Amino acid sequence: MATMTEPATGDLTQLDAFHALLPALAGALDIREVFQQLSAVASRIVPHDEANLALATEDGKQYRLYASTREGAPELVCGADHGVLREPITAKLVDAVPGPERGLRSGVCAPVLIGGSVVGVLALFSRRPHAYSPQDLALVQRLAGYVAVGLAHQRLAEAARHAAVDRARAASVENSVELLRTIAGVLDIRTVFPQVSEIANKVVPHDLLTMMFEDRGQILIEVASSDGFPEVARLIKTSDARPKDGFAIIDDFTTATLPIVEPADLRERLVAAGYRSSLVVLTRARDQEMGLIFWSKRTHAFGPEDVPVARRIADHVALAVSHEQLAAAARQVAEAHTRAERLESRVQSLVEELESKTGPARVVGQSVEWIDTLKKATQVAETETTVLLTGESGTGKEVVARFIHRASARKSGPFIALNCAALPEQLLESELFGYERGAFTGAQQSKPGQIELAAGGVLFLDEVSEMSPSAQAKFLRVLQEREFSRLGGTRVLKANVRIIAASNRDLRKAVERGDFREDLFYRLQVFDIRLAPLRERKSDIVLLSDAFLHEIAKSFGRPPAGLTRDARETLLQHDWPGNVRELRNALERAAILCEGGLISTQHLSLYTPPRPVQAATTDLNAVERETIESVMRECRGNKSKAAKRLGLTRTQLYGRLRKYDLDQPAA
Repeated sequence: MATMTEPATGDLTQLDAFHALLPALAGALDIREVFQQLSAVASRIVPHDEANLALATEDGKQYRLYASTREGAPELVCGADHGVLREPITAKLVDAVPGPERGLRSGVCAPVLIGGSVVGVLALFSRRPHAYSPQDLALVQRLAGYVAVGLAHQRLAEAARHAAVDRARAASVENSVELLRTIAGVLDIRTVFPQVSEIANKVVPHDLLTMMFEDRGQILIEVASSDGFPEVARLIKTSDARPKDGFAIIDDFTTATLPIVEPADLRERLVAAGYRSSLVVLTRARDQEMGLIFWSKRTHAFGPEDVPVARRIADHVALAVSHEQLAAAARQVAEAHTRAERLESRVQSLVEELESKTGPARVVGQSVEWIDTLKKATQVAETETTVLLTGESGTGKEVVARFIHRASARKSGPFIALNCAALPEQLLESELFGYERGAFTGAQQSKPGQIELAAGGVLFLDEVSEMSPSAQAKFLRVLQEREFSRLGGTRVLKANVRIIAASNRDLRKAVERGDFREDLFYRLQVFDIRLAPLRERKSDIVLLSDAFLHEIAKSFGRPPAGLTRDARETLLQHDWPGNVRELRNALERAAILCEGGLISTQHLSLYTPPRPVQAATTDLNAVERETIESVMRECRGNKSKAAKRLGLTRTQLYGRLRKYDLDQPAA
C-alpha cells in the first residue's frame, strides 16, 4: 500500500511516472499481479492511501472488486447504488466514500474504457477530506486509460491462451479419431473403455471415467478402471430432474449436495476414496439415456470450458453403444428366427412321427390356429410343466395331449387317459388312486390306480371339471406334493407322473360357482392351451376330410370315397357344433351311404339347429338343449345313434341329458 507523502525534490516528474507505468503493464498477463506496483507508481502522480479497480460483471448490471491495495480484500460485488458506481459512470470527485471505518474521507474515480465501452472503474481514496482537485481528476482519467491498455492486453492474452488450449484439444481429439472410430466397431464398449479414458485424459484431465445408463429411475454405472473407486454399480435418483443444459459440474464433494439417495453414504465413500469433483455430460444411445462422468481427486477440476470436448467424447461413446444395441437387436431377431425355424421343424417331425403311429387324421391342419396350438404344445413338451387344454368337445384335446407326450422326455413311458365324466363319482377316486384290499365292499384284492400305471409317463385327465370335490382335494396333493395314498391304504406313494388336464367347460366360472377348487385350478393352469373350434379353423376342414376318408376307407378295406363340389361347400358352411369328432362321424356315415361312390350333400345328413332371429344375444345352453332335444327326437330316443350324430360319447350325452332334464321318459 502506498503511503501518503509529499514528493521530494528530484523525484520523477509526473511524465516520467506515467512512462514508468508502461513496462509494468506490458509485462503482466494479469493486472492483479502488478496492481500494488501500479499503485506505488501512480502515487507519485496522484497521492492516495488506497487504490481499487472494479470490473463490470458479464451481464453489465453490477461491478465486482477485481484488484485492491487493501490487504485481504474480498471479491465484493458492488451495486449501482454505490457512490463511485452510480450511473452514469463518469470521472468525478467523491466526498462520500466507502470504507469510512478504514479512515477514508475523500476520493476520485474515472471509468476504464475499452472500445468506447465502460468495462470498469479506477478509484483512488485518501484519508484527508477534500484531498483531490479537478487537476487530479484529469490525471486519474489518464491513469484509467493506462489501466485500460493493461486490461486489453490481458484480455488478448487470455483469448490467445484459450484459443491455444482449444486448438490443442481439437488437435488431440483429431489425433485420437481413429481410436474413437475403433470403438464404434466393437460389440461391447466395455472392452475398450479404458482406452477411451486414456484418450479423454489428454483433453479433459481426470482420475477416473465412468459410463452411466438410466433405467427406470436408476443409474447403472460402468467403471473404466477401478483406481480405488467405491464399489457402486447402481444409484437411485431422488427425482426425474435433469441438468438444464445436459451437464453438471460438482466442484467439491465435501460441500456439494449430491442428487442421489442410495447408497446413502455415497458422499462419504467418494471422499474416502479421494475423489473431490466431477463433470457429468448426458447424451443418448438410440432410445436410452446415458452419459459420461469424469471424476477428479482435485477440487474445482472441471469448468464450463471442458463441456464441449467432454460432450464430443460422450457422443463417440454413445455411437459405439448404439452400434452395440443394434447388433444385439439384430442378434436377438436372428436367434428368434432360428428358434422359430427350429420349432417349426420340430413340430413337423413330431407330426410325421405321430401320424406314422396313430394315423394321419390325428394331427392334420395348416390353419394359423392349429399350427399355433402345435407350437405351444412343442414348447411346453420339453418341460415337466402341468398343462391345461381347454376347448369345446371334439376339438382334439386328447390328440394334443398325445402330441405333448410324444415330444417330451417321457415319450418312452406310458400315456394313460382317464375321462372324469365317464365314471360315477364313487368309482373315480378308486380308478384314479387305486385301492387296497378291503378298502370297500367288493375290494377283494389291491389294485393300482391310473396314477401308478402312468408312472414315468403322462396321465391325461379329460373333462377334469367333472371331478368330485373329494377327488379334487386328494388330487391337489398329487400336484403339490407329488405323492398320494391308495384308498384304504396308509403307505405314501410317490407320483412320478406328468399331468395334462382337459376341459370343455369354463373352469373360471366353475370356480366362481364353487364347483371347482380355486387352488386346484391354478395348479392345473400353469400352461394353458386353448384349442380353437372347427368353425374358427375352416381352412382345415377339407384337409381333415380327405385324411378321414382315407382312414375310413382303410378300415373298410376299399378305396376312399370322394366328395362332390356341393358336399365340400356344405362341409365348409356347416358350423360343426361337435367339431372334429362330428366331422369324422358325418364322413364315416356318408362313406357307408355312398357305397363307394362320391359323397353328396344328401349323404352327409348334417343337422343345422335353428337360429333365433329376434334375440340380440344367443343363449348357448338353450341352443345346445334344443339341438340335443331335436336329435333325440329324430333318433327316436336312441342314445347311441344320437351321440354319434352329435359327435359326443355316450357318457357325454348322458351328462348333457341330465343337465337339461332330458333323461326323463316322454309323457
